Amino acid sequence: MNSIPRREAFQTLGLGAAALLASPLLASAAPETKSSAVDPKESEIGFKEGKFVLPPLPYEYDALEPAIDQQTMHLHHDLHHASYVKNGNLALDALAAISAGSGDATLTGHWNNELAFNGSGHALHTIFWNNMKKGGGAPAGALAEAIKAGFGSQEHFEKLFASTAAAVQGSGWAILGYEGISKRLQIIQAEKHQNQTFQGITPVLVLDVWEHAYYLKYQNKRADYVKAFMTVINYDDVAARLARAMSK
Repeated sequence: MNSIPRREAFQTLGLGAAALLASPLLASAAPETKSSAVDPKESEIGFKEGKFVLPPLPYEYDALEPAIDQQTMHLHHDLHHASYVKNGNLALDALAAISAGSGDATLTGHWNNELAFNGSGHALHTIFWNNMKKGGGAPAGALAEAIKAGFGSQEHFEKLFASTAAAVQGSGWAILGYEGISKRLQIIQAEKHQNQTFQGITPVLVLDVWEHAYYLKYQNKRADYVKAFMTVINYDDVAARLARAMSK
């Protein structure tokens, strides 16, 4: 089946997922396999010629140890993220066929749900990999000012973000996003990628708290995983995403 045009893909998605797809995050072409010397820009690319593609990690699989172990990174990126790409493309193809009149129109709702779930999972994971780096760091400049304006202090932001992540019911994400109407940072939860979201918010920092993201190392101790994640946040990447969001 033919791939669905990009603008039609936006029309089939909810506003939140469409905003993710429309961002520079998924704008260009890139290799689908990881190499030992990855151009940082390639790791932010997840959409090519009307198809989702799996971007390479921006670092080696063991780069974030001990916070996140090598085996988890292999499974999480190469299997879990890859499955969102594969199933998202199946949904795109099915919706393209329906649009062309050769598919089963009674399944439009089903394939829209599949696209919302897998497309959102793909977009959030693509942000997630880039939101981390060995050694972490601290926010500066406009990001530090925005955090202070939104949460009072870096310490309070970290406590609120960590508690939000730990409190996600079942599977989901904690998200720090820029809300363009209030022009402020907000911390929200997303359940199963597509549920309980704030439409119109642009994610700048995301934390995956599905069990596959941490169970090999941390078992049921999600709070320990969240604490470890806070030590590998790539605030340079977060700042760049905030700058892009604020410029729109």
